[in-house]
Amino acid sequence: MENHPTLLSSPENLPPKYGNLITVLSIDGGGIRGIIPGVILDFLESQLQELDGEGARIADYFDIIAGTSTGGLVASMLAAPNPKATNRPLFAAKDIVPFYLEHSPKIFPQTSGIFAWLINTIKVLLGSKYDGKYLHKLVKETVGDTIMLSQTVTNIAITTFDIKILQPTIFSSYQLETEAELDVPISDICIATTAAPTLLPAYYFTKKDEHGNIIKEFNLIDGGVAANNPVVIN
Repeated sequence: MENHPTLLSSPENLPPKYGNLITVLSIDGGGIRGIIPGVILDFLESQLQELDGEGARIADYFDIIAGTSTGGLVASMLAAPNPKATNRPLFAAKDIVPFYLEHSPKIFPQTSGIFAWLINTIKVLLGSKYDGKYLHKLVKETVGDTIMLSQTVTNIAITTFDIKILQPTIFSSYQLETEAELDVPISDICIATTAAPTLLPAYYFTKKDEHGNIIKEFNLIDGGVAANNPVVIN
């Protein structure tokens, strides 16, 4: 599927940021092609800044930002709070493309040599082509491993798929009142939704209560297994 952000409005009975419609930004999956929505969102944000000032950010204009796979990572970057500024996002849209260009070669290191094809085939047969260690470390350092879903500066919805129960798991800000166990670190959600089968390993983590007891287990892979275009979940 094409990888691009989708701008939608839905007249539901939810509190909109502006006007009478619910504004939704939906970002597809697509791996390294996350650069494409990055370029579009950079342009959009620059135009909004011409209207409303340099401090304008994408998150200011959308009631919900939804994402799958690499789109989930982009959505989280746009909505993660800046600890140094109240209710302001940690990243601007212009940060997305440089992020991908700098880190993609390390997330997906290429095997060289005449037997590269054989090595890659064996890796896939044994599990996944890449171990994901660099991505996991990068996400936790970039987004922060203590920022929770409930703390985003605007609502988000990120798709994943649980391989143990064979059901989609949607991490949505709107579900937290009824499903508090979904309030987990954004970094865990990002790692899970980008765990593309055959490329990156499935991601396991738990939600614990205040006493350290496990209240929910997650065994997750790329949300694209359930909905590559997250617009279908909104």
